[in-house]
Amino acid sequence: MNLLLVLIIAISLSMDAFSLCLAYGTLSLSKKEINLLSIIVGIYHFIMPLLGVYFGNKILSILPIDSKLITFVVLLMIGIEMIIDTIKDKNEIKKLKYLEMLGFGLAVSIDAFSVGVGLKQIYNNYLLASLIFSITSMIFTYLGLLLGRKISKIIGRLSTLLGGVILIVISIAYII
Repeated sequence: MNLLLVLIIAISLSMDAFSLCLAYGTLSLSKKEINLLSIIVGIYHFIMPLLGVYFGNKILSILPIDSKLITFVVLLMIGIEMIIDTIKDKNEIKKLKYLEMLGFGLAVSIDAFSVGVGLKQIYNNYLLASLIFSITSMIFTYLGLLLGRKISKIIGRLSTLLGGVILIVISIAYII
């Protein structure tokens, strides 16, 4: 039963990554970028729950920063950059910088840290739980990016503008 609960949590943690990747995938990412971003998100979803388990309560008591605020800032910046790139009227394919990928991966994985704080009460095999979170998020990220790329091919540059607006709306929803 507890393993089933871990799988349900893994899917719910991955859903925000999937929905954001629909918007992010409109950047016409290369196959290499899609693979790399999926791996980065998967790695974050492996590490963050473990950090939550071992350091969560200590870190949250020292640094009272709301994880929603971090997510808001990162997603807002990415959304604004997507809109600016669309307005610039460039027809070139945007190449993601590694720092942007790391920031995106962190933004969609912050909630996994919070889950890690409470993981002790759910399942005692933290490595297995983190591995399940990692694989699930990697798959959902990959699928979201591919679907976003297909949407972009169908409706073109408008999809990137829409993706930027969606990221901004989601970032605002995080702090509300």
